[in-house]
Amino acid sequence: MASYGVDTRPAAAAAGGGGAAAAADCPGGRGVGAHTDGQDSPQGDGAEAAGADHRHAPQGQAQLERSNLWKKLSDKGARQVLGILELRKKFNTDVPCLVIFSFSVVDEIQIENFLHSEKIVPRGSGGPKKSMSFASEASEEVPPLDLGELLAYFLKQSGPLFDQLGIKRDVCDKLVESLCSKRKDHLAYGSFSASEPSTFSNDNAGDELDLRIASVLQSTGHNYEGGFWNDGHKYETADKRHVAIVTTASLPWMTGTAVNPLFRAAYLAKSSKQDVTLVVPWLCKSDQELVYPNCMTFSSPQEQEAYMRNWLEERVGFKTDFKISFYPGKFQKERRSIIPAGDTSQFIPSKEADIAILEEPEHLNWYHHGKRWTDKFNHVVGVVHTNYLEYIKREKNGAIQAFFVKHINNLVARAYCHKVLRLSGATQDLPKSMICNVHGVNPKFLEVGERIAAERESGQHSFSKGAYFLGKMVWAKGYRELIDLYAKHKSDLEGFKLDIYGNGEDSHEVQSAAKKLNLNLNFHKGRDHADDSLHGYKVFINPSISDVLCTATAEALAMGKFVVCADHPSNDFFRSFPNCLTYKTSEDFVAKVKEAMARDPQPLTPEQRYNLSWEAATQRFMEHSELDKVLSSSNRDYTTSTSGCGKSGDNKMKKSASLPNMSDMVDGGLAFAHYCFTGNELLRLSTGAIPGTLNYNKQHSLDLHLLPPQVQNPVYGW
Repeated sequence: MASYGVDTRPAAAAAGGGGAAAAADCPGGRGVGAHTDGQDSPQGDGAEAAGADHRHAPQGQAQLERSNLWKKLSDKGARQVLGILELRKKFNTDVPCLVIFSFSVVDEIQIENFLHSEKIVPRGSGGPKKSMSFASEASEEVPPLDLGELLAYFLKQSGPLFDQLGIKRDVCDKLVESLCSKRKDHLAYGSFSASEPSTFSNDNAGDELDLRIASVLQSTGHNYEGGFWNDGHKYETADKRHVAIVTTASLPWMTGTAVNPLFRAAYLAKSSKQDVTLVVPWLCKSDQELVYPNCMTFSSPQEQEAYMRNWLEERVGFKTDFKISFYPGKFQKERRSIIPAGDTSQFIPSKEADIAILEEPEHLNWYHHGKRWTDKFNHVVGVVHTNYLEYIKREKNGAIQAFFVKHINNLVARAYCHKVLRLSGATQDLPKSMICNVHGVNPKFLEVGERIAAERESGQHSFSKGAYFLGKMVWAKGYRELIDLYAKHKSDLEGFKLDIYGNGEDSHEVQSAAKKLNLNLNFHKGRDHADDSLHGYKVFINPSISDVLCTATAEALAMGKFVVCADHPSNDFFRSFPNCLTYKTSEDFVAKVKEAMARDPQPLTPEQRYNLSWEAATQRFMEHSELDKVLSSSNRDYTTSTSGCGKSGDNKMKKSASLPNMSDMVDGGLAFAHYCFTGNELLRLSTGAIPGTLNYNKQHSLDLHLLPPQVQNPVYGW
């Protein structure tokens, strides 16, 4: 239902009843629907002039049609307050009015014809224009809020608090629905006639409650212009949109947060709609020696950038067209993680601050002390890679640590992101989040799978080896589960050999445990999964339950192998592939291994290959992050739609801009509290931060050609 609804009462209706509200006076012009001299029109048969000047009123049929149109609008529209729309956008006029009545019986062509008949012409035509002003519906026609509605709205807006307390969201929704249902037959919810059903279904009580609040606020003339925490200002962007991908690791560290964002940048940059910048951490040489394999080091960011591009282009097969920038970081040995040093957002120029993709938003923002991402960028998407709670629970006092980390993750995700994508259900259920696998596999693995399928069609025997496992050799990466399974079913798996490839901090302990139990496991040094020596294996075994979405599992499927993995949320995406065999119990594990060894895997269909590709992953990312909508709309349009709290569509109405959003206020308060907390070095250290990461150090300034830290962040008062 189109919602235009001007104050349509003609002068005759003002005298005879059937109008909604008197037309407001217009500075510098006549109000449509008002008498020329500002007085009520005389009552009587000649009152059908319908707001036209009585000295120049059109005569005959045109006059009658105009009068009937006004009456239709007033009689039908005055009973329904549905929303706000600017006529200037719809009809390209200079009419500075807001419309609040429903044209339920008049279509848009009639409205446009009427505007032309009133000589309200499009911009640039040079014709006469009228200055129009319309008053909102009289406040006495909108019933005041009762206690139940106020309580329901308070509960609805308290969602952020319930999230922090761990209360399920559907509990709040049911309470709101219960309170709203008591008034569903009231005028506020039942103002629709039998011939005009409500735009909203009865079970969508939240939307109806928002409309009710909006109508009351609109009737008072209140206009909400932002809260205490809201910056309100967004940086203006160029005609071509810009996407900044910020991650927590970089090559040659072969970890998911280094590899996957690199592929994402390459495939997003293939589109001409946007420029892309990948922002990665720069480590000083002392940290590079600890992190990068084979003691590999780089003397400059340019040297590391060249390495990253060469590695990527060898795998994707096309010339990459995106920018790589660096921010200072420090490596923490205990957590095996890179922590940003200083304000990461400052390394993205304001003119490019349009769309941000935060790979591991919780990790990036644990100790973030700087500009709020959602204040600097128009749209911020977080992508959750790691199940930190699962790792922390394995540590000493893990349950207590996990409790605090869970709530900190909730806080930073809510405060710094507009949208959060979780790769699988194995991750923490963060605010504003949804589950979607937005990762693909290296195209080289799909090529291997196609080659093996072609060899099998020609009668060749492609799989000459048995089973293997590949992964970083730390207990949390599935090695504990693997050792336990083999120890428990040693006799059932007699004669079955498993080759294991990996390096890591726990290598000695893992190999010692296997040797002590006399397990038939053969250990090898870690190597790239695309290595030719691994192509001949038929079965990939991955018992890990700490992964979020195992990249090695996806790569094995892409190469046409069997995969034996746990029945776990991290493997939900792979269940649709016939070569994925999941197990629930240790006995089931043995059965699946024997099944895989006894037969050949099925070749992948074209659709299955596409679902594993980065092209499909990028399409899923564009859709579920709403990036496709953002890129196809202007900044103003998208900001309006996201802050309007309503669903867009022909049959949906945006909520009133005068409606304050408590969720935004809570998010701003959380961001401010986090900023204050992370600005104190003692508090940072007490929660495990690396000393000196509040700002970058002198070595970072030399490597990245930054201002010295004492200049960038001077200390006053010494």
